[in-house]
Amino acid sequence: MTLRKRWPALVLAAGLAGALLTGCGSNQGGSAGTGEPVVVGMSDDVLATDPASGYDPGSWLLFNNVFQSLLSFPKGATEPAPEAARSCGFTNTRSTVYRCTLRDGLKFSNGDRLTATDVKYSFDRMMRINDPAGPAVMFPTLGKVETPDAHTVVFTLKVPDATFPSKIASGAGSIVDHRAYPADRLRTDGKAIGSGPYTLDSFGKKQAVFGINAQYKGTAHVRNSGVTLAFFHGDQQRLKQALLDNDVDLAYRGLAAKDIADIQQDAASDSKGIDVVEGTSAEVQHLVFNMADPVAGRLAVRKAIAYLIDRNALINKVYDNTATPLYSIIPAGIVGHNTAFFDTYGPHPQPARAEEALRADGITGKVKLTLWSTPSRYGPATDQELRTIADQLNASGLFDADMKSVAFDQYQRDIKSGKYGVYVKGWVPDYPDPDNFTQPFFGAGNVLDNHFENRTITKDIIPSTDARSDRTATIGDYGRLQDIVADDLPILPVWQAKQYAVVHGNVYGVENCLDPSTVFRFWEISKD
Repeated sequence: MTLRKRWPALVLAAGLAGALLTGCGSNQGGSAGTGEPVVVGMSDDVLATDPASGYDPGSWLLFNNVFQSLLSFPKGATEPAPEAARSCGFTNTRSTVYRCTLRDGLKFSNGDRLTATDVKYSFDRMMRINDPAGPAVMFPTLGKVETPDAHTVVFTLKVPDATFPSKIASGAGSIVDHRAYPADRLRTDGKAIGSGPYTLDSFGKKQAVFGINAQYKGTAHVRNSGVTLAFFHGDQQRLKQALLDNDVDLAYRGLAAKDIADIQQDAASDSKGIDVVEGTSAEVQHLVFNMADPVAGRLAVRKAIAYLIDRNALINKVYDNTATPLYSIIPAGIVGHNTAFFDTYGPHPQPARAEEALRADGITGKVKLTLWSTPSRYGPATDQELRTIADQLNASGLFDADMKSVAFDQYQRDIKSGKYGVYVKGWVPDYPDPDNFTQPFFGAGNVLDNHFENRTITKDIIPSTDARSDRTATIGDYGRLQDIVADDLPILPVWQAKQYAVVHGNVYGVENCLDPSTVFRFWEISKD
């Protein structure tokens, strides 16, 4: 994705932040959802209930449970499978025509039939509104949507895009009722009409209440009788206390790393009946270098930083080991992951190599550098992280580095104006494909605003990988891309998040909600 809701505050997924997301199966409807209701605590806000607007983790959590998409990601999978569709596939070898056939008997929660008309309407509406805080930016390749009949939808793409199935399997592919949503403006009443497993019964500042959709037909099997999503608006301590006081059954987003570590120790002794469930995550964080900056724009300076950063010490000190070192642009668990930065700069600090790089470029004095942070967006630990990196650089005797922190709105403006030489960015993927970790950073109009362009990447590798529907066939090209980035150093990967939920002992199934797809599946959670 490209714009900006996609640099969200880091999740409980890694407990790193103060704030921050099948297959063919049996149909199911109103008979499901007979278990106990569940209360989920989250420090993220849900910024939108209309899928044409929301482009943040909290909103997509709502969309993934209230709305259906043609495809969805089965638990633990990185390849999409049919959901509202009975089948989907490219009909030509160029990956430019994508055809889906809908399931029979689909209905929205209000009883309206869901047909191909609603699918076309949903995509046309999203693109027409083109909300700055919405997901339309994900579909630059979409040309037109046609409906040969009530059960068939045909997408024609402007250029080959093998990632299109993954894009429509995300929250961006949510299908709305054409009778209930205006064609040219957002719905702003805080209500939602979808065909997913859940209904949105109420939505307010303190909580959102989800009921069971008796009209649902799809692959999900609901294991509870409803979910209440309690909002804590970034208040980590209040969320932790609510968990300890049994006011919430589980905490999904927003506990501090230290709190998770403490709870893990308590769980080992079973003193409070609370468990920490760990899952995989594709959330990453990078240092970004402004290639036009007089200091960070020098390759020797960037190489020296790459040789000096100690990821293991950083993660241990700041995040209590609730993340893992990242040496790749594409994170572990995603097709195309390699260890280009490990291979080039090593796993441990190498001051001699850093000094050699600087001296070869004629730099003999200490490099004066500021690392820029914004905890209001990426969580309260971000300042400590950047300060720790500055200390690591200064310990080499080669740098005079400091850290400065600003509010996120100012941060965005200053990056666009080129004020910063080195700054931090986090990324939660829209869909678990290597394209989503490369094209937004290194393609045309990259979201980093760091003045980097490599024509081999933009003119050769990205178009080539976009055209290949067999994603394993892209491994070689993505390896080449990561080697180029490791050499040019427009960004430096720092860590990959782990994903956590903290639950009471009578709550089950949360492990099926924590995978690289970022889909938190309410229906998988049950409670005694």
